[in-house]
Amino acid sequence: MATFELQEELQGLQNLTSYEIPNEHDISLLDARSVVHVLESAVEALAESSDAITDLKVFDTYRSLLKYSEALQGPLMNKLLDSISSAFQAQVDATIRDVDHEDQQTVMSHKAPLEMYAFLLHWFVTAAEKVKASGEEENAQTAPAPRARRGRGAKAGSSRAVARKNTEEWTWMEQIPPTLALIGRVLRLKTQRIWLTTIERDTFINCITRPVYHVTENEQYMKSQPTRLGVYKVICLAVKHHGHAMAAQISIMQSLQYYEHLSEPMAECLTVLAKEFDHAQLGDEILREIAAKSFSAQDSKGPRAFSRFLVKLAELTPRSVLKQISLLLSHLDSESYPMRVAIVEVIGCLIRELASSPDLTADEHQTQKQLNGLYDLLLERTLDLSSYVRTKVLTVLARLCDLPVKFPKQRLAITQAAVESLEDKASSVRKAAVTMIVKLIVTHPYGLMHGGLLGLREWEDRYKNVCQELQVVEGVVGKAVEREGDEVGEDEEGEEDDKREEEEEDDDELHNDEKAHGGPSTPKRKLKSKKNKRRVDTDDEMEVDEDDKTARKGDELDVDVEMDDAENEGEPKTPKKSKLKKRPRKSELDMAALSNEQAALAALESNQLLHLRLRKKYYSEGLNFIRQVEEGMKTIQRLLASTNKLEVLEVIEFFRVSYEYQFEGAEAGIKQMLHLIWSKDNNATSEDGKELKGVRARLLECYRSLYFDPLPDLEPKQQVNRIAKNMIELTYDATLAELTSLEEMMRSMMEDGQIHNDVINKLWQVYSSERPLPKAQRRGAIIILGMLALARRSVVADRVETLVKVGLGSLGKADLTLARYTFVALQRLNGSAKKVKGSLLDKSLRLEMDNPLFRKLQDAIEHPCRSKEWFGMTEQAIDTVYALGERPDILCDSLIKNLTQRAFGGKGRAKTPQPQESESMDMDNTREESADPTLSQSQTQAKDENDTGDAFALSQLLFVVGHVAIKHIVYLELVEREWKRQKHEKEAAEKTAGDRRSSLRSKEQEELDQVAGNAEDEIGDRIATIRESELLYGPDSLLSIYGPMAVHICGSPHKFKNRTLQAVATLAFSKFLCVSSRFCDEHYPLLFKILESSKDANIRSNIVIALGDVAVSFSSIIDENSHELYKGLSDANLVVKKNTLMVLTHLILNGMIKVKGQLGEMAKCLEDEDERIADLAKLFFSELSTKENAIYNNLPDVISHLSVGAHAVDEPVFQSTMRYIFTFIEKEKQAENIVEKLCQRFRLTEDPRQWRDIAFCLSLLPFKSERSVKKLIEGLQFYRDKLHEETVYARFQEILTKARSNKSPNKPDAELNEFSNILEEHRRQGEEDQAFEKRVESKKAVAKKRATRRTARKKATPKYEEDSDS
Repeated sequence: MATFELQEELQGLQNLTSYEIPNEHDISLLDARSVVHVLESAVEALAESSDAITDLKVFDTYRSLLKYSEALQGPLMNKLLDSISSAFQAQVDATIRDVDHEDQQTVMSHKAPLEMYAFLLHWFVTAAEKVKASGEEENAQTAPAPRARRGRGAKAGSSRAVARKNTEEWTWMEQIPPTLALIGRVLRLKTQRIWLTTIERDTFINCITRPVYHVTENEQYMKSQPTRLGVYKVICLAVKHHGHAMAAQISIMQSLQYYEHLSEPMAECLTVLAKEFDHAQLGDEILREIAAKSFSAQDSKGPRAFSRFLVKLAELTPRSVLKQISLLLSHLDSESYPMRVAIVEVIGCLIRELASSPDLTADEHQTQKQLNGLYDLLLERTLDLSSYVRTKVLTVLARLCDLPVKFPKQRLAITQAAVESLEDKASSVRKAAVTMIVKLIVTHPYGLMHGGLLGLREWEDRYKNVCQELQVVEGVVGKAVEREGDEVGEDEEGEEDDKREEEEEDDDELHNDEKAHGGPSTPKRKLKSKKNKRRVDTDDEMEVDEDDKTARKGDELDVDVEMDDAENEGEPKTPKKSKLKKRPRKSELDMAALSNEQAALAALESNQLLHLRLRKKYYSEGLNFIRQVEEGMKTIQRLLASTNKLEVLEVIEFFRVSYEYQFEGAEAGIKQMLHLIWSKDNNATSEDGKELKGVRARLLECYRSLYFDPLPDLEPKQQVNRIAKNMIELTYDATLAELTSLEEMMRSMMEDGQIHNDVINKLWQVYSSERPLPKAQRRGAIIILGMLALARRSVVADRVETLVKVGLGSLGKADLTLARYTFVALQRLNGSAKKVKGSLLDKSLRLEMDNPLFRKLQDAIEHPCRSKEWFGMTEQAIDTVYALGERPDILCDSLIKNLTQRAFGGKGRAKTPQPQESESMDMDNTREESADPTLSQSQTQAKDENDTGDAFALSQLLFVVGHVAIKHIVYLELVEREWKRQKHEKEAAEKTAGDRRSSLRSKEQEELDQVAGNAEDEIGDRIATIRESELLYGPDSLLSIYGPMAVHICGSPHKFKNRTLQAVATLAFSKFLCVSSRFCDEHYPLLFKILESSKDANIRSNIVIALGDVAVSFSSIIDENSHELYKGLSDANLVVKKNTLMVLTHLILNGMIKVKGQLGEMAKCLEDEDERIADLAKLFFSELSTKENAIYNNLPDVISHLSVGAHAVDEPVFQSTMRYIFTFIEKEKQAENIVEKLCQRFRLTEDPRQWRDIAFCLSLLPFKSERSVKKLIEGLQFYRDKLHEETVYARFQEILTKARSNKSPNKPDAELNEFSNILEEHRRQGEEDQAFEKRVESKKAVAKKRATRRTARKKATPKYEEDSDS
């Protein structure tokens, strides 16, 4: 045949339609039998001899088949590949034999056949892809389905049939590994003997490797491990033995650029090449080329592929990446954040490599320098612009914490960076920072001496102790040096210098190698024991290796006195002191013995000195770490309120870990964390493939692990005691909010059966113990029992006698807070079943009024007492009466009469109980959350001289009367429901009986039903009449006496000066206002007057809350006077302001009062100095924004309120407030209308401050639509004369920039440019006008001055003339 030019043939394949074959068979025109005949004749020829391929007819047959491969059936493609592969294999084997044994001429004869086979194989792979498109894709997708159905009875036969059918079809994917193995075999040839020129050889190698790269482009193929390994082997052989490096480099770079799935396989390929084929140069060249590339911020696909490649390569061969890291670091400044993320991960891999497997050939100092430099680079990236990069940095640093080498200096810097990152605006960064701090705590290197707990006070004490010891030892060494001669002194100094150098060197060893001195030491894995459940008692010394004799003994002597009898091999203090005492008798000693003793002592002292200095540094670093974490805890506490669920889960874990390590600030976080029990989101979340619990579930798990889970090394009795003790301690110093959240947690745990009966019995034992216990402990027991009873009524139902005996007996009378919580527990007898709206069922338990419980209860209230705790106790007692009593009005009637008699029965009787109860105020000054918070310390002071009765007894009476009034309203509602229930039962019974009656009476029954139909309305009207007219105005009503009394006391503060009396009277008066609209209408102005005039912040705070209750009862009265309520937002007292804000929030959001022009006062609170008030205001506006157009409708009023007039705020405050409020203007239509309104507002203002405010508000709008811009341009006439004001003009420039960025790309800029020019023109004109006005004004002023002078002169002249005449 004519000579075969491989390069030309390969180029010809680029365009198959024009590719000419001399002896071409048009397969598409032949029938199936003819095609088979053509193929078999060629196969037989090759079967006889692989050299037959040089026969042009045979070669052209194969080329024809491949050219029309799309027309071939699967079996024919299989046969074609088998034929080419087997013949190629035979030719390769023959070539290998001839290369080793024959002359050059014989070897050269194999060149043409090898090139032809390579060409056919190259073409076949391309053709196979096309056939695959129609056959294999269906096969690949449908094949798994029948496999999955195997073994399902009747379907098994059909799946086997499909499998048989598949074997007959064309499956290129299964043929790839054998084909790759064949190519690998070809590459074993010594190609330099066959192809004498580099160009020819490269052409052949490129031809044979091109199919391999073609295979890699398919992601499905590369998922198969045999295929991947085959690809790696071919590329490595070609690069190693056939000069394919440059071509491979180009191909790999192209693969990374265009095929994202090849990032990791190519990294694996280079790793195989470097490790198994000892050829790292290609990897180096690729890294250098990547380092030289630049990526734009807009390109997302390319950088992501290259970044994955770099990370994978750094994981597999970090040393090769380390060699090129100086070049790769240029990508830390890349515009594309995925590349910066990749370099951060690469640096992490390099640090891990350098720290865990040091290079024996490298200098240790050099390695340390490299590590320091890499850590510094990571820490710099914590300030990266991209939150993804900042998150990745923190993640990488967290992983590095697990390294066996601890890097103490870097750890402190990392801790500082993590604490600073807690303030990051991106939640992912904050979450990563919290995760890293947790990791830093768990892996901290300060557990070597004392077991790893990190209490700040203990560490400060240890640091002080070691500093004192160090001063003592340094003084001793100094004296020893003085006693020796000059020579010896110089030697000592030299030794000291040596020791200092050793100290610096050993400092790193102490942390990095975890050794105090050169001997064996305890690895810090001891820290793992801390991750177990929290210890009950932990000794300071912990476990310390006995081998560390010198280093450890001195330390133990410092910390534990018990260790004074340690082995004498250490340096105990007592022998040392005895030696020092004998020193002054030096004159009597032999000088030789003295010098020996001094040398021994110097060695001893210097060794101890070094050890103490190391310990001082150790404690110093530990303290720094603890303080840094403590500093970050306040920020982490705030993150508990984050809206990001994953972040909150991480914060929960942080506080759990820090509590176990005994950080001082952890307890506050654990308490605050309790409020997450109200979290509604309890669904599991997945992150990185892991299932995470919901916030509530995670919180319960955390509390269980800290307080309620049994410890493995305790007896059952000790377990119960520990759990009960923990429960009780959770109530200590708890606020009302914390107790409410704890109640929900206890209820939830009780419902789930997680609290054992033994624990409940233990709590009862503590509560009823006859031994003297701390008040807080007994109170805590009944508080917890009351909480548990919410879920299970029997907790208290079975122990009512105990409650009455303890809480209402002598203990309860001595501790009124205990009595108060006892009443709360008694109320749980009714369970916690919430009343269903509209339901008439009442499952509550009602007791007869002659029950001993009520007698004891009345005695507790009437027991003479002058403690402020009485009010809280009485409130709960009355609640208990109304919760459990069948006729609570009977008992309350008796109670009020008795208290009235006491209050007005004479001074002497009222005064007598005072000394008896003075002791009840000692020990615990517990907060009374549900008591009247207005009570001041002055309540126990003597009454004013002008009082005619006992003010405190009168206060008690009014408190009871007021609370009975408000509780009786609730009781009347229960009575109404009970009447309706009885009516419904009667109707049901009558209906059942009516079915049996004769039809003659049916008409009569209908009339009766019609009459009864109105009965329900009559019941409601009757109850309303009782409430409205009888409770406070009925002739037989007991309460009617006290309404005027409360009004009189509240209205005469100059007569009734006692603060307690005023506070209680105001409270009672407020409650009376909620009873009757008539009473409210007559007397509500008095409440507003007290709110305005009272100097007691507690009274004002109570009135604000009361006004909220009155608004619920009689909304119209308060709605008309709501402006009075808004005044509380300007109150100087924070509590009053906060309560006002909360009440207004409740009333407005629930539609009880209408939002009027005063919303600006609410907006002021957004920038309040107190963070809680600002947060409440933000919550209000975010909730208000959910109500349709509420913010939009009131926005003009808010702007006016804050910008001009008596209520105006400073410009910075105005701007930050508006910036927040405008975030709720999301509808484009609203924005357009606001533009129009604000532009018109310019017309009505002359104040530059208002111009600036209006322009600022305009600049806050999004200007997303053309209509908004059009409205702005149309309003030009209103603001054109204001543009000379620099700030106003700057705001309009901001608006133009925003409009340009939001406009569609195909829209021309002409309109905006024209508008910009108009603005500029009017600004210039305005400035000229201003300058002209100034000149006119100045000339006017000059003229006026001259006129004044002339007038003065004229007046002076006649006067002079008169004087001269005289």
